[in-house]
Amino acid sequence: MRRALIGLLLVTTAASAQETVRVDAAASPPAPRSGQLHMGTAKGPGGTIGINSQYLTRNGRPWLPVMGEFHFTRTPAAEWEAEILKMKAAGVTIVSSYAIWNQIELAPGKLDWTGDRDLRRFVQLCAKHGMLFFLRPGPWAHAEARFGGIPDWVVARTRPRSDDAAYLAEVNRFWAGMCAQVRGLLWKDGGPIVGMQIENEYNLDGPGQGRGHIATLKALARRIGYDVPLYTVTGWDHTIYPRGQVVPVMGGYVDEPWSAKTGPLGPKENYLFRFRSRVSGDLGAQTRGAKVGDADADTADTPFLGAEYGAGVPVMYRRRPLLDPIDVSAAITAQLGSGVNLLGYYMFHGGANPLVDGRAIEETQASGGYNDVPQIGYDFQAPLGQYGEVGPVSAALRPLHYFLDAYGDRLATMTAREPAVVPSGNADLATLRWSVRSDGASAFLFVNNHVRQSAMPARRDVRFEVALKDGVVRLPPVDIAADASFVWPINLDLDGVRLAWATAQPVTRLTDAAGPIHVLAATGPGVVGLAFAPGTTLSVPSRRDAAGQVLASVTPSATRTITATARDGRRVRLIVLDQASAKRAWVGDVFGQRRLVLTDADLFVDGGRLVLRQRGETRFAFSMLPQAALSVPQTRAGEYAATVGTDRARDIALSPLRPAGEAPPVQVGGPAKAAMQPLPEAHRAAAAWSFTIPRSALPAGGDAFLEIDYRGDIARLFDGDTMLDDAFWDGRVWRIGLRRFAERLGKPWTLTVLPLRADAPIYLDAKARKMLPGTAQVAEIRGARLVPERELVVTAR
Repeated sequence: MRRALIGLLLVTTAASAQETVRVDAAASPPAPRSGQLHMGTAKGPGGTIGINSQYLTRNGRPWLPVMGEFHFTRTPAAEWEAEILKMKAAGVTIVSSYAIWNQIELAPGKLDWTGDRDLRRFVQLCAKHGMLFFLRPGPWAHAEARFGGIPDWVVARTRPRSDDAAYLAEVNRFWAGMCAQVRGLLWKDGGPIVGMQIENEYNLDGPGQGRGHIATLKALARRIGYDVPLYTVTGWDHTIYPRGQVVPVMGGYVDEPWSAKTGPLGPKENYLFRFRSRVSGDLGAQTRGAKVGDADADTADTPFLGAEYGAGVPVMYRRRPLLDPIDVSAAITAQLGSGVNLLGYYMFHGGANPLVDGRAIEETQASGGYNDVPQIGYDFQAPLGQYGEVGPVSAALRPLHYFLDAYGDRLATMTAREPAVVPSGNADLATLRWSVRSDGASAFLFVNNHVRQSAMPARRDVRFEVALKDGVVRLPPVDIAADASFVWPINLDLDGVRLAWATAQPVTRLTDAAGPIHVLAATGPGVVGLAFAPGTTLSVPSRRDAAGQVLASVTPSATRTITATARDGRRVRLIVLDQASAKRAWVGDVFGQRRLVLTDADLFVDGGRLVLRQRGETRFAFSMLPQAALSVPQTRAGEYAATVGTDRARDIALSPLRPAGEAPPVQVGGPAKAAMQPLPEAHRAAAAWSFTIPRSALPAGGDAFLEIDYRGDIARLFDGDTMLDDAFWDGRVWRIGLRRFAERLGKPWTLTVLPLRADAPIYLDAKARKMLPGTAQVAEIRGARLVPERELVVTAR
């Protein structure tokens, strides 16, 4: 009965039974301090953006936003609006973007802000749809761009990343031109731009460098006209900066594609909860600082803000990790439980590197960079891919984003509390990884039992004891599955009804004519345990414990509503989603009201239209709460369905043009002293095929995707002499969106695959290695198909 109450997965490899874990979370957090951080104008027509030593504020209230990186120069301008709306639908509230200098200044002295480089239009689209914007203009951005984005001619005749007068003159020209583009769009003017990051991964020290250079850049930005509520710097890899003038932002990735190692890296620290330092280890800074960085010493004065928590990882030539959604969501859960008060992702939206007059400007070891990346492809395994396709990691992250939107104002004021026993380090997989964020009276309990590429033990009969001001909260024994990762509430005020604890994760708060509805999600199979304050009455069977708390055992169901009424008559309803439904959940303002939509399709809201898209399926089905009268048929209460089109995926015939030659040995060297991307002439050994996709392949709405299942080293797609895309093989099917190439359809295209040598000193995940034949080299196509993406537009009646 006890395990039936909690309903978490039992596994035969469970750790030893009857484990009691404790944390003292009774102390109130220290009062937040203000005045020590010298930011810009905080007040504008849209309200006030503030910052204190512990958290951000918006209009005086604690604020914990979600920020996602989306590079405007890496996506065609025609697609920007829909992609911004997709980010909003996924729970992102701030769009951040590098302004990558060499993707804007295409010739010496000529800044081009037109077309796909029209920063002003991009920011205006963010504003149009209620999204804030965080500007990251470098001047050194990295972003896997050549020379970190600094144009070749600036690198050639100045001393970049220093107070060199010639360099600062170039930066002044670039930043001044950019400032003219965003005039009137700063927060103080009623625009969406709330922040500016100064430089990136800066740890240089010496004449004209160091903290003084960051101070110089900030002063230059202010003098040009960048007056924003927040000024930040990246805080990892021994970053140094003038404290009080800028605020450090943190990050962390679940693998290191920039590593020179050709095997698994072992347990990463990002799966641990942080109680000593906010700074992650190596995040791939191109320089190495000799001194201790400033971020740890700044902890008491600055909130724990993030900017580069990896929503994916890039694929680099020498190292090609392949992520599972839980790899990302578990690390994010751990960082939130560590005290993060701005959840910032890099990248949230993948992209494509632009070619300049056919010339690639990506980072390569041959040009002095530390990494080799594809010339064009910058998919990043992100929640939104290179072509805007919604990836599986989106479903794993969205419930966390909706949780922060609904309850983040409470979480922001809570500080992380260290349990009595914590893991000894990254490699300690035996000790439970957990944390509590508390304000002394209430709390959220975070558990992470997943570490990428490491077998975590399931745990039986874990007893959590959380000491708060009014006493110790003791949860009943629970079983924690291997790879479980979740957040549970303790003493959560649900509109006047106190939820003492729940073995389910809060997701969002809705309202309808009958009042508020709080939505939770099960964090394991089976039933969920709920405990309410004494005197609460429930609409489901319940019992009382010795302390008078009202306990219920609830089977998760998206269609079942539980009513809880407090002793004083205040009433709320709860819905507990099962795990599968939580992955299908979307929350947003739909038809003028915040609603929950459950569907296998991808969706976004565009004004008065709900847009659903899905690949390869013609039947759309979804449910909505609160219900609405819609333009599509209602199958039963709150459930809707419609069919769009008839075409399904079909194979594409490829005609061989030439067989593969023998690929040259992969060279080891470069700054990383690791496998280097083959030189251009190596592609003479590539196998080649020809095929034609008819113009009729594109459906009326949505997109169509070319999916290529191949084995090899580097694949490239050409229309004549123009390369459309490229990819390093990592075990995934290569998916290419065709709408952006609509004008090129109907003509023969060429696909080339450079053979992958069996002795290539590169890293592939084990699941990818298993796909390779036991031959000296491989360059083959296993299949190619055309997959239509259908679109259903729903309106209210």
